[in-house]
Amino acid sequence: ESDSTVLILGESGTGKELVARAIHELSNRKNKNFVPVNCAAIPDDLLESELFGHVKGSFTGAVANRMGRFEMADKGTIFLDEIGDMKANLQVKILRVLQNREVEPVGGFQTKKIDTRFIAATHQNLENLVEDRLFREDLYYRLSVIPIVIPPLRERKSDIPLLVDNFIKRMNSEKKRNIQGIDRDVMTALCNYQWPGNIRELENLIERLIIIKGSGIITMEDLPEKYVGKTVKKAAEEFQLPSTGMCFNTAMEEFENQLITVALQKSGGNKKEAAELLNLKRTTFIEKLKKKNLFPELSAA
Repeated sequence: ESDSTVLILGESGTGKELVARAIHELSNRKNKNFVPVNCAAIPDDLLESELFGHVKGSFTGAVANRMGRFEMADKGTIFLDEIGDMKANLQVKILRVLQNREVEPVGGFQTKKIDTRFIAATHQNLENLVEDRLFREDLYYRLSVIPIVIPPLRERKSDIPLLVDNFIKRMNSEKKRNIQGIDRDVMTALCNYQWPGNIRELENLIERLIIIKGSGIITMEDLPEKYVGKTVKKAAEEFQLPSTGMCFNTAMEEFENQLITVALQKSGGNKKEAAELLNLKRTTFIEKLKKKNLFPELSAA
């Protein structure tokens, strides 16, 4: 509910604008304008006019006075998306607005006071840009009063089932379809995928599947090749079953031993951490060590 400036950091497609809108909707300014500006999408020579407005005759094509986005967001919130792409000369003017809370239209001589909350976002590492002298240090600290880092989807896999369910419900309604859900193998494949396009990529995939499938349950056969990953198909291609056959129990025993060994290596011999890596209780993990007589020096509780 404060008016403090917020800086949202995260990869493209993680939902930075959704977070910005949520902040606005939960603030005391929720009944006023939320004005988004994509700093990377507007040409540099037009961005200043978009933000500050202009007076008639200030440049070719300025046939009338025009209010800028800062004024539109007066008493509300302005969201400066991809601010890391903003050129240095405009960064100076943004800093002045943050400091003085007043704007001067392009071609004008009178400043106008504004009461606007600032939320900015970028997919870039602003600290690195500051070191490379591509982003003003003083502006960075002005923006980063309350920094919020949104992790990429590959680091929050537990969100995937919730997002999928949300997208299916919404798109069934929007697209007039009747998808009842996805089967377990599809969910496993989606959770194993790394999602370079983050939530936006997941949303686009679900929309495509819903439109093409139309109704019923989405199965592995419906999933595009790139999302199948190393689930059933790749595992079958990589594993070669000997022509003479093999002992299933022995193979599973060896595989389990390998998993335990790798988990202990990753945890530096810490049994509790190794158990967590395998999603096992610590007592269960120790029992397996004792039963298999693996690493006797670690078998003691």
